[in-house]
Amino acid sequence: MLHRYAFSNFQSFRESTEVNLRLNRKVPQVGWDVVSVGGHRLSTVAAVIGANGSGKTALLKPVVFLAWFLKNSFHAQVDAPIPVTPHFSSPNEPTEFEVEAEGLDGQMWRYVLRLTQQRVLHEALYQQKVKGFSYVFVREWDESAQHYQVKQQDFGMAPSEARKVRPNASLISTAAQYGVEQAQMFTRIHLQTNVVANGRMPFRADRDLPAAAKHFALNQAQQTQMASLLKAWDLGLSDVQVREHTLQMPGEEPQKVWLPFGLHTDRNGRSQELSLFDESSGTQSAFVLLARLLPALADGGLVVIDEFENDLHPHMLEPILDLFANEETNPHQAQIIFTCHAMEVLNVLHKSQVMLVEKNEDCESTAWRMDSILGIRNDDNFYAKYMAGAYGAVPQF
Repeated sequence: MLHRYAFSNFQSFRESTEVNLRLNRKVPQVGWDVVSVGGHRLSTVAAVIGANGSGKTALLKPVVFLAWFLKNSFHAQVDAPIPVTPHFSSPNEPTEFEVEAEGLDGQMWRYVLRLTQQRVLHEALYQQKVKGFSYVFVREWDESAQHYQVKQQDFGMAPSEARKVRPNASLISTAAQYGVEQAQMFTRIHLQTNVVANGRMPFRADRDLPAAAKHFALNQAQQTQMASLLKAWDLGLSDVQVREHTLQMPGEEPQKVWLPFGLHTDRNGRSQELSLFDESSGTQSAFVLLARLLPALADGGLVVIDEFENDLHPHMLEPILDLFANEETNPHQAQIIFTCHAMEVLNVLHKSQVMLVEKNEDCESTAWRMDSILGIRNDDNFYAKYMAGAYGAVPQF
């Protein structure tokens, strides 16, 4: 489970910024909180709100980038730049990341990374012991010698190979290719997201509906759960089915794809089937969103969604988020971090589960957890006060 991540000099964020999912004893039982295997109290939900252009998406990107870097940077082209963008006021300064997370066995890990677009400058993995964190490996770029210095404790990669890891790749991603067990554990990070390096992937029905349909076709239990949820959410559906079809484009080989269909039944029992391509954008969005949420809920992991409520009615927020609050639907303590423009979320979540984001006149974003605001009370009307500008992070006209 994710505990926290911090970063600096990344996109619109110049100064160090932290997203923290830990809950202390003062936070009441809020429904979206669990006690992890390691005995830590954590939130399973975090909402990010703020004005357009404030940096909300940029706040999500570090955890998405780190998941890619740990898992897949080994497969990047040899001379490819590392896909990080520093704040425009500090183009020659490194970008820094730090993340703390807990394994399925309750073991705590800390990963630290400092880099430029050209190379990793510092990379380190720490494991929590009785007296604090102890390094597993530390990889440091020696500018004067023009090579990496690497020290290890029970990591298991040959020192000669560790020193030769490419400047644009993670030692963990590389070590996984050599069969290093601890490295392979990190490459199994389960992340579901609609965020890429350039921001939110725009919804494309021709791509996203068949991809989601294929997922459900290969996961019958999740297909059944998806259909049950869509019916319960009052979308006018009596069932949702997926079927394999063969498409033949002129001059091309036949291609098999999975396509979704919605069944509508009136009070007299008369039924009409529609392709989901002909359904509303809200129904389409909910179908694709569930293809991201249900795998994480089934197996555990992290979901990162930009513009969570896109094409959905605000009243849909709570029943969807409730999937992460219920032990029956979230048996492996999956977590979700999302941006949102539906301020009704402030009537649903606790102040400790909301991040506010704002950008100043110097084009620098800042973010803070709402419960860090002095004087804010648990019984405040968060929605009314936010809309009145009491907490900041609102558009200025």
